[in-house]
Amino acid sequence: MAFVLELRIPTKQNYIRNIIASIARTYNIYTDISQEGATLRCAFASEHDKLQECLDTIARLLPASLFLQDSKNYEDDVKPTTLPEIRNEYPLSIGLCPSCQKEMFDVSSRRYYYPFTSCSCCGGNYSFLSSYPYERINTSFKFIAPCNACKEEMKNVGFRETHHINSCHECGVPVRLVNKSSERYANDAGSFRTMFEVAAKALQDNKKLLMKTTFGYRLFYTHKHMNNDSILMMINASKITDHLSLITEEFNTLLSIERPSLHVTLKNEELKEMFNANTAYVKYPDEGFTILLGAELQKLGVDFIAYEDADSECDADMLMDYDLEVSAQKDMRVFLNKDTLFIAEGDRVSFPSKNFQSKDILSITQEYVGLAEQDTMFFDKIEHFESVHVKRVNILEGIHEEYHKNQKIFAHDEASFMSVVAEHNVFHKRCVGAYFDEEPSFLYYDGKNVLRIVPPKKFDGSRIIEDIKNLREGSDRLIDNLQNKLPNIYEKLQKLQIQDNVKLFEAVAILLGLDDESMRGVIKEAMKFVGKGGIQIDTHVRDNRFDHAAFLSSIISYQLADVSTSILAYSIFESFGDYFNDILQELKSKTKATEIILCGKDFANQSLFSRMQRNLKMTPPLMNINYPIGKENVVVGGVFV
Repeated sequence: MAFVLELRIPTKQNYIRNIIASIARTYNIYTDISQEGATLRCAFASEHDKLQECLDTIARLLPASLFLQDSKNYEDDVKPTTLPEIRNEYPLSIGLCPSCQKEMFDVSSRRYYYPFTSCSCCGGNYSFLSSYPYERINTSFKFIAPCNACKEEMKNVGFRETHHINSCHECGVPVRLVNKSSERYANDAGSFRTMFEVAAKALQDNKKLLMKTTFGYRLFYTHKHMNNDSILMMINASKITDHLSLITEEFNTLLSIERPSLHVTLKNEELKEMFNANTAYVKYPDEGFTILLGAELQKLGVDFIAYEDADSECDADMLMDYDLEVSAQKDMRVFLNKDTLFIAEGDRVSFPSKNFQSKDILSITQEYVGLAEQDTMFFDKIEHFESVHVKRVNILEGIHEEYHKNQKIFAHDEASFMSVVAEHNVFHKRCVGAYFDEEPSFLYYDGKNVLRIVPPKKFDGSRIIEDIKNLREGSDRLIDNLQNKLPNIYEKLQKLQIQDNVKLFEAVAILLGLDDESMRGVIKEAMKFVGKGGIQIDTHVRDNRFDHAAFLSSIISYQLADVSTSILAYSIFESFGDYFNDILQELKSKTKATEIILCGKDFANQSLFSRMQRNLKMTPPLMNINYPIGKENVVVGGVFV
């Protein structure tokens, strides 16, 4: 007989599976672990006398995961006959598991205040990878020999079995803290604790700290120094809801082992006034350095700190650094709207990845490749691989190298769309979809090929004033009025015309008079609106392309009429929601498609997505499951274009 625990968890990554396998191996309980679709099935030998103790340990040590949706248990007649394996073919960078966090704060532990603490199931392991196969010799730890205690851990059952970069204070990495007048080193528990105490006090004294974490460089400072690129890090879990207005799902996602960032509503009035916004991008401490810094700040009565991703050249008052190479990934940002959750952008957690049946194709983007490894496709950064032999190469447009005589070029939106087709395995169905990353485009999949029905139209800022003037009769007066009534905005538009690579929503933000001149700024402004409905913005198509001039002209008209900026920002996305729906429904009707697909990071927007959900209630859209809806999914779809 077997006791079966089933978890509904759609991720294809192995960290939850490995935690369960490690615990089962520790108790020497035969267990069969398998995954079919979104179900992780764990069948334990029910006659084992320590089964209940094992299950209690799983309940205590299994971390919360944003992917974990449900669970159930039942009895089965099939008896497991082997111990489960630890699958450690490639590393990930995720938050620390409960066991590792506990160890960092246990004064009797070999890893008390050791910021490189991690295990086979958690931590910033990916950052230290240099090449495959994943072994210590192919990581930044290759010159650091593990001590006898760490070697034993790597051989024996437990969370550090096969943990290739295992280390502790005895065999670990020294860290230095440098300021303009002094330098100190940490290489044992006492000196590490002192170092983090000093760093926390410096931050409290309004200094800036550049810290090389296991996820890469981060620049920390108080919230009073926050800018448009800053993330608000909540370091006191018990005080999070004092400062943020969260639904339960948002709170749980922030504290999940994936440790994503989220765009949430502020409750703290001081923060609202300081940011001139009702919302902020926030996260909770994730890896060892950040967790230990947060612990010392919390002792000083600090509830939150600000940071931004940085590099080694970033200017700061203090530098915390060490002599190992790290390869940082873009942080995972998650979008939550009621019962809908998806990854908006970032490659951390989603990559590396093994997924889908193998194909004799190499997919190449600027950073990532997808290639066949045995019977599955393997996706990771191109720098980690040597040469491979394939029949065909699919390569992202804009890359000019020739990799193969049989080489096909694909577009961002086409590959992003096909990544959703692949994740939902709807290759046999007709699908229509929209892609939105600054510019909208519409696509159709006929069961064989993906076609652009309405291609994206690259925004040309060099003629925007002239284009609006020539839009229709009387449009020239609109520009004259803008110049007379809002001269600062007009002047910025003029300067925009001589800049390179200007984005549409950069122009939108300028017209709205926002400090954050980007899509992000417009989204934040829209979140200030608390009414029930907006006004209609011109989002029409001309010559089978989105009409930029008409769109911007409409915004100018409302600005001159003194319409509230927040209403106008909200109305832009509400109108885009109707625009997407109208074209998708028309395409669906004409092509007899059964599925609607949404992709592109700019759908991760509460104002827009709420409108899309309402409009597409009868045909809920398909979106990515394991991968971001942003450009990171392109390497996956590149296999299938």
